[in-house]
Order: sequence, then structure tokens, then C-alpha cells
Amino acid sequence: MMKKLVAFCVIALTVLITENANAQKWKLGVAVVPGIASNGGYGFVLGADARLQTNIVDKTYFILSTGVTEFFKKDPLSGFGYIPVKPGVKFFFAENAYAAGELGIGFGLVKGSGRSFLWSPSVGLSFKDFDISLKYEEASDFGKYTKFFGLRVAKGFDLK
Repeated sequence: MMKKLVAFCVIALTVLITENANAQKWKLGVAVVPGIASNGGYGFVLGADARLQTNIVDKTYFILSTGVTEFFKKDPLSGFGYIPVKPGVKFFFAENAYAAGELGIGFGLVKGSGRSFLWSPSVGLSFKDFDISLKYEEASDFGKYTKFFGLRVAKGFDLK
């Protein structure tokens, strides 16, 4: 199942980039994502990400995110982290308001943690060079404690 998802994402991304490379403008967002774990085990969550986006049809954007997400306990040696890689879609339902959804893979940073399916819905506000959103993210294969609610605050840059 995981191999099929990865293959589909790679093919979809390749087709999208090939078809739209010269026709579309790309934007890069760099963000910090503080959050709270939604169930026991961990408390504070801190992430950072980079997100590429391009318009695919009216009000709808393709997005591709990666970065790092860390779950913290009181004992800093017992935390857990992963590197997410998530393609997704962002839809503007009002001038600056959007809903987004991403599906992807998280690669565990703790020895032996492997990888996990990720999903992450969000709602937010986007302006020329600034984006803020509320998000939920869950890594289903890392155990019951890798779910969080976060506030993504990003600075955007146009790519020429």
C-alpha cells in the first residue's frame, strides 16, 4: 500500500511539474509550526517546514511540503521526531481564506522508527507574503501519540 502511494505521488508530481513548468508561477513558503499533542505521551510539538505551491485550476493549488516535526516530553532525551513529505491540494473558498489537505509519508528520526502514512487537513488565511493556518496532523504508524494540532505561520516568496 505504501509503495503504491509513493509511486502515485511521484507520478502525479512529475506530470504536474512537466505540464506546468513554464506556464505556472511557483511560490515557496517557509514556516514555523508550534502545536500541542492531541493525546497522551507528549505535550509540546514544534515543527518547521518549506512548502512549494502552484496554481492548477481556478482557486485550486498543488502544494508540496517537507520539513521536520518534533514531539517533546519533559525529558528532552525521550522525544520523537519525523521528516514529513506531503503533496496536497489547497482550495480558496473566499478571497484570502482556504482549506487544504495533504497526504504523505513521515520518516522517523528515532532509530528503528521507520516510516508512517501522514495526513493533515488545515484551514487558513493567505496574503501576498504571509500565511497563517490551523492544522491537524497525524502519523498513523508511529503509535498513538503522534497526533497534534498546530498553528502554521509562514513567510512566502515568489519563485521566478
